[in-house]
Amino acid sequence: MMSKLVLHFREIDKSSLPLVGGKGANLGEMTRAGFPVPPGFCVTTEAYRAFIGQSAKMDAYFRQLERMEAGDLDAIAELGRSIREHMSSLPMPGPIREAIADSWRRLGENKAYAVRSSATAEDLPTASFAGQQDTYLNVRGEEQLPDAVRRCWASLFTDRAISYRAKHRFDHRGVHLSVVVQQMVFPDVSGIMFTADPISGHRGTVSIDTSFGLGEALVSGLVSADLYRVRSGAIVEKKIARKKAAIYSLPEGGTVTKELPAPLQERQALEDGQIAELAELGKRIERHYGAEQDIEWCCENGQWFIVQSRPITSLYPLPKVPATPGEPPHLLLSFGHQQMMTEAMTPTALSVLRTMFPFGKPALRSESELTYAAGGRMYVDITPLFQLRLLRRRFPQLLGNIDEMMSLGVSEFLTKEAAACDRLPGRPGLRRGLLTFVGPIVARSIGGLLFGDPSRAVHSLDAKIEAWAKQCEQRLSGVAGAERIARIQEQAGALLRTFFRELLPYPLPGIVAGKLIAALAKRWLGEADAIHSLNKSLPGNITSEMGLMIGDLADAARPYPQVAELIGSGDSARFRERLNEAEGGEAFAREWERFMRFYGMRCPGEIDVTRPRWREDAGTLLPAVASHMRSVKPGEHRRKFEQGAQEAEAAAQRLLERLRRQPFGRLKARLMSRLIHVFRHRMALREHPKYAMMRQFGHFREALLEEARSLVKAGTLQREGDAFYLTPDEWLALAEGRPAADLEQLLEQRKRDLAWYRTLTPPRLMTSEGEQLTGRRQRQDVPEGALLGTPVSAGVVEGIARVVLRPEEAKLSEGEILIAPFTDPGWTPLFHSAVGLVMEVGGLMTHGAVVAREYGLPAVVGIDGATSRIPDGARIRLDGTRGYVEVLVPPGDNRS
Repeated sequence: MMSKLVLHFREIDKSSLPLVGGKGANLGEMTRAGFPVPPGFCVTTEAYRAFIGQSAKMDAYFRQLERMEAGDLDAIAELGRSIREHMSSLPMPGPIREAIADSWRRLGENKAYAVRSSATAEDLPTASFAGQQDTYLNVRGEEQLPDAVRRCWASLFTDRAISYRAKHRFDHRGVHLSVVVQQMVFPDVSGIMFTADPISGHRGTVSIDTSFGLGEALVSGLVSADLYRVRSGAIVEKKIARKKAAIYSLPEGGTVTKELPAPLQERQALEDGQIAELAELGKRIERHYGAEQDIEWCCENGQWFIVQSRPITSLYPLPKVPATPGEPPHLLLSFGHQQMMTEAMTPTALSVLRTMFPFGKPALRSESELTYAAGGRMYVDITPLFQLRLLRRRFPQLLGNIDEMMSLGVSEFLTKEAAACDRLPGRPGLRRGLLTFVGPIVARSIGGLLFGDPSRAVHSLDAKIEAWAKQCEQRLSGVAGAERIARIQEQAGALLRTFFRELLPYPLPGIVAGKLIAALAKRWLGEADAIHSLNKSLPGNITSEMGLMIGDLADAARPYPQVAELIGSGDSARFRERLNEAEGGEAFAREWERFMRFYGMRCPGEIDVTRPRWREDAGTLLPAVASHMRSVKPGEHRRKFEQGAQEAEAAAQRLLERLRRQPFGRLKARLMSRLIHVFRHRMALREHPKYAMMRQFGHFREALLEEARSLVKAGTLQREGDAFYLTPDEWLALAEGRPAADLEQLLEQRKRDLAWYRTLTPPRLMTSEGEQLTGRRQRQDVPEGALLGTPVSAGVVEGIARVVLRPEEAKLSEGEILIAPFTDPGWTPLFHSAVGLVMEVGGLMTHGAVVAREYGLPAVVGIDGATSRIPDGARIRLDGTRGYVEVLVPPGDNRS
């Protein structure tokens, strides 16, 4: 027991974490690896457990902690204070005091020490706990040391530490505290070094913050620090701060803050040679750990000391992209941002998407070699496109229709890497392959623009989609096991290539017609906004029809209070069965089943094939129906849609009449009439390809669920949902009786990974070096302090901001503006209840923008962090014409 109460650094390595916590394990690991670490020892978690074990109250305190919510700050403060006061009153057990004193004497009685906490859940790859517990510097003497140790133990229950554990669902009982006792260094300079840039994410950049004296001045925010950035051994950036003060140790113990002499305040804290030397030391530590590090360091009389190293937990995971010397870093684009679903996905969902991607595939069932899974999201390597100068010019413009920030980021990359792009290795047949793929699509689109009756296209397209859905259902039925998994892979592998070729020529003429209408109206009439009114209530839009049918559901429920109450509860458990017990339930059920026949395979985040569909779980649909009943009058949704169609027709007639009065007016009006006709009917098909894809995904999911149930029945898996943490290839192995030896461990690790990925914010664009590219907007015509975005649906509206992170949590009321991270067709039910739309991602041609224009809702997209920067309940002005959002009145102070 005695030997485990205290361990010296040389007795510790990374496997010692349960005894000495993350900080202690790292210091021991670095000591044994030969890095310059000041000597010290750890008071172990066994000592901590023995200390709190003498208390009769701690068990009750832990039970109270288990009930705490992270946001209940007043209760946390009161409970934390009680626990800390109680721990301060507990005596230090004799064996622990003796073990500390013995180690202190061996290390040096006349030395000063830093006393820091080291929690067992600290400095891990997914959670740092940095700054959660207390640190005591310049501790001297046999009496001061045990007292500092006890105060460190008590700091495990500071308000911030309790709240952090509650937020991240750490078990309060399971987090134990070791205490690091380390000889003090009295540095000339000290600071923090990141071996990868924590801001941009660039893995090859070392970022160093430094100032004079002890590092606590930086950590506490007392002083501004010099900033140095080093790449490949060269200093690429230096920012010299004015360092007004520094913290120094006192001879008798403790520290003092001193104002620096004026000449020292402006002086570079480290010389250039020292900067390069320190950066190389940091990279050596990174190579030892095999991961990017956050390192605390100091320098005394020219000698470096490392006082801490921990993983950088804020970096977004980086896929390993094959690189060729001399070529630029590869540019990776987020598929989720393009598809309006940025949440992390399971391995099964990612594998289906990567198999579906039509380029870079060695075989039909293979995952595309141009795609990567990173942080639970799919990224596409778009670098090969830049071999062609034409695409370097045009691709950012095309991308601007999807997401303006992506477009700006790609332009930034191409500007920075222009010379390197010229050296990209050629891909034989790339130009011919693109022409072969794109040529027929363009030819058919031109035909649709110039010839035929556009109003007949929807019937042809609906028939194709229905035939494909039935073909998919037939291929996946009547087979099981490995054969069915293989067929899912085949269907997914052929899906996008087929859809691009067969479906894209339907909406493309409408998109082109819209561009031509806008250009010609501006040229002939000087009217820049002619297209906005023509967008309203496009006939045959499959997603708009879904929204209208949800309005019909709301109207069907209104006459029956019991049905309305059941919907309003939002409880989807046994919803369909409970309808039978409600008055009017049978009548409503007929409308419900009709809706499910058309749209039951849809849901929010529907590109994730593992997400429950509405026909399985209506939990994300019922709140939308309830919001509709609360905010929209009976039949109003149909009347508004019809009114929009009439307004579009009236706008078209006004436009044509003005053209007829011009020179060559009849010819101009005839051309414009054709374009309007094509635009109204073909642009309405913009949402059909996604609908067709979801018809297939519905069958994929049903087949996967049946296979999952078979694996559970066979005893291979414990739960059906576990199967989604496997890739289809791993499904195949299980179906063929070849389970992985460590299957349970694999599943548990992937569940932990996914939980971590869900806490991360994925970048729109990143390079293969980890650098995140965001682009920068510059706009002068907006109010000061307004949040800039991309205008996608014209109009100005004021109302209450309602922040909705998930559709199932939505409670929109009349006159409210929907603030969302993104929207896909699964969010469309909420559009009828909103008077405006703000999204964090998106562009002119993404789902939310298209539907907002049809509904006549002003909309702005691409405002980073909109759901956190716009307070829920605030009164805001949304300008969908100029592209900004202005907070007018804070929440709680709204005046009508």
